[in-house]
Amino acid sequence: MTSEVVETSNKSLPAKSNDERVRIREGSAVLRISESEATSKAENEISKNQDPSEETRMILNMGPSHPSTHGVLRLILELEGETVERSKPVIGYLHTGMEKTAETLSYAQGSTNVTRMDYASPLFTELAFSLAVEKLLEIEVPPRATWIRMLMCELNRISSHLLFQATNGMDLGAVSMMIYGWREREEVLRFFEKVTGLRMNHNYIRPGGVAVDLHDGWQADLRNLLEIIPPRLDEYDDLLTGQPLFQKRLQGVGSLNTSEALALSATGPILRSTGYDWDLRKDEPYLAYEQVDFDVIVGTHGDSFDRFAIRLNEVRESLRIVEQILDLMPSGDYRIQDKKITPPPRARIDESMEALIHHFKIFTEGFHVPPGEVYAAVESPRGELGCYLVSDGSSNPYRMHIRGPSFVNLQTLPHLMRGGLIADAVAVISSIDPIMGEVDR
Repeated sequence: MTSEVVETSNKSLPAKSNDERVRIREGSAVLRISESEATSKAENEISKNQDPSEETRMILNMGPSHPSTHGVLRLILELEGETVERSKPVIGYLHTGMEKTAETLSYAQGSTNVTRMDYASPLFTELAFSLAVEKLLEIEVPPRATWIRMLMCELNRISSHLLFQATNGMDLGAVSMMIYGWREREEVLRFFEKVTGLRMNHNYIRPGGVAVDLHDGWQADLRNLLEIIPPRLDEYDDLLTGQPLFQKRLQGVGSLNTSEALALSATGPILRSTGYDWDLRKDEPYLAYEQVDFDVIVGTHGDSFDRFAIRLNEVRESLRIVEQILDLMPSGDYRIQDKKITPPPRARIDESMEALIHHFKIFTEGFHVPPGEVYAAVESPRGELGCYLVSDGSSNPYRMHIRGPSFVNLQTLPHLMRGGLIADAVAVISSIDPIMGEVDR
């Protein structure tokens, strides 16, 4: 997908301000000012009642209650006219302390906690947590469980990217795209509901395998998805990709080069949009990704249009993977048959006192994990999602930390918005595709 890119001008920043409250490195895109100082500065400027025609710098708050910040994200913008010179993302309004909560939950209960972080792609957090626990236990899940995990995660990647297409279209004024993206996402969520019983926050991928096997008729449901979604993606291309107004809103807006993206630890579509070919599924394979054929989509210009196009084409690649899984899915157990780790089948609880005791011990006491520390990472729709676990030998994690891609990718915001208009800020935020539940975990 090639198109002419409109280059943005490189605006030089003025000399360092004498105002001690604004501590700025020369040439920095990041506004070094506290939230209280920004509020005070904004109020003072309003009270001056200056002539609007005067060239003055202004501090403006965007969010946290703003539909285009994709959650409770606050941006402090330093404006000259309508041009964003510097900015500062402010987070923490949704803070839930999930990493600390993990220390009070057993490993068997852990998936119920982590699945609520990134609510647009919960299965990836469950997977990262489960892989970390399994590394500490030094166990391998059955092949069928591995392939079911891969199937569910690729479907979750599709649903997440469809949600991006919907909200990104809405942010840029393509209201009909919101309806279409939501419509296709519903088809995937219906499949999830048949498998896990829930549309979101599934608690499906667990240490040792998955909660339940795929339902009867899952192959027919998948074939239906594979028939419905591809022609709809072609409609998205007609509606958005070749649309001149859409191109002008995104091409050359929020550009980042490879060295800047790497310096800011950006991953996922943001890094790949710069032309850097990095995808954990290919470069550090996990599950059974080395056994399926797919391409890593990369961009050229590192702008908002590339990030849009990458996500659209990643849906097509995920559909390729799903089609291969449909043919290659092995038979067998969907979880390991180790009574110390996995509970008995639900039907056995009513038939056997031993099964009832076994079930009771797993869900009250949990299972003990050998002491040690481990890091496991997966390629989520937003980039590298990692889980760092420390075990002290008990049934609860001693420490847990999630390397959330949305949190890390937010560092790129000031650099992407610098020199652009306020209207461009909406497009840039959308192109990062942040999930604030994971940022404020």
